[in-house]
Amino acid sequence: MNDADKIALLQLARQTLEAYFRDAGAPSCDPSRDALMARKGAFVSLHNSGELRGCIGQLFADSELCRIVQHCVISSATEDTRFPPVTEDEIKRLEIEISVLSPFRRIRDIEEIEVGKHGLYMVQGHFRGLLLPQVATQYHWDRITFLTQTCHKSGLPATAWQDPRTLIHIFEAEVFSESQMGLPA
Repeated sequence: MNDADKIALLQLARQTLEAYFRDAGAPSCDPSRDALMARKGAFVSLHNSGELRGCIGQLFADSELCRIVQHCVISSATEDTRFPPVTEDEIKRLEIEISVLSPFRRIRDIEEIEVGKHGLYMVQGHFRGLLLPQVATQYHWDRITFLTQTCHKSGLPATAWQDPRTLIHIFEAEVFSESQMGLPA
């Protein structure tokens, strides 16, 4: 995505969040922006004073990126069970960060994981969990800690990444926020 696409997607997310709290209709996606109409998974993270306030994503693209981001920004504000729902008064203090996901690639050797570049998606039976690439960087995790934490996120034992029944996928994310793109909240 180029900078103009990133800015347009962040502005759409902000307008969608504001419209939700005003009980107004969601703004339309710009069909002339091919990058926003692509089918890609995404996460939307909300931060208040640098602290996570909500983060919800959609792993697999069943619609256009712009629509996925619109859905995720509302879900991040209202459905992340780790936090109480965002209030209308709080919106102006939130910073929006978007992570656009590459396709997942299953790996068989953990040496393929590059901490800081790759995110992890782990599956074993009905247990599933994902950690974005920036999480490992933020906490200064090494590869094993990243794998262990993804196991915990999946609801699996810490060493489940060693179990041959556990499928490990890597992906990359294009991550950008309002402050990085020079947008006011």
